[in-house]
Amino acid sequence: MADGGRTPWVRWAVDVVPACAFLIVLLSTHDFRLATWWLVGAAVLALAVGLAVERRLAPLPAVIGVTAIAFGGLSLALRRNDILQMKMTIVDATLGAILFGGLLLRKNPLKLVLGAALHLSDRAWTVLAIRYGLFWWLCAAANEFVRRTQTTQTWAIFRVAAIAAAIVFAIAQVPFLMRQGALSEKPSAPDPPEPGF
Repeated sequence: MADGGRTPWVRWAVDVVPACAFLIVLLSTHDFRLATWWLVGAAVLALAVGLAVERRLAPLPAVIGVTAIAFGGLSLALRRNDILQMKMTIVDATLGAILFGGLLLRKNPLKLVLGAALHLSDRAWTVLAIRYGLFWWLCAAANEFVRRTQTTQTWAIFRVAAIAAAIVFAIAQVPFLMRQGALSEKPSAPDPPEPGF
């Protein structure tokens, strides 16, 4: 989801670079701890570059980067691979719960974050929040299945594939947003709902 940054590539760097670094190192060395060190280092570097370029940390990249560092650091400190593998489950399940909980309380968190960027009716905001909430919960469930049943290498490939799935999901929302008039001036997809590292 967009957070209004002037340089969207910074956000993509925070999302994609650590995940790809982890995958490349894991597939080439089969060393989960070494790959986790690369993940944490790449996340720190991506956040530092984002801060240097934009002179601020946009909310969503900050959350993504900090959680990658936190879960990766805990995984290294406690020598437990599953802590890093559970990150997507915990973060995405929480995001979905926040969206659905907000809807139950008649407060749409998605509208609070994106209301300045997209002009939608309350019904359209509700539809979009439900779609994103379900997507996040699906990502969380898929992550649990893959991490419990597959090798760490397969899980790492799945994690990068989940980022691609998020992009496809975001693009799939464009027709809906265009019908609602939200993209009449600038027809581009909303940023994906981030099931990344």
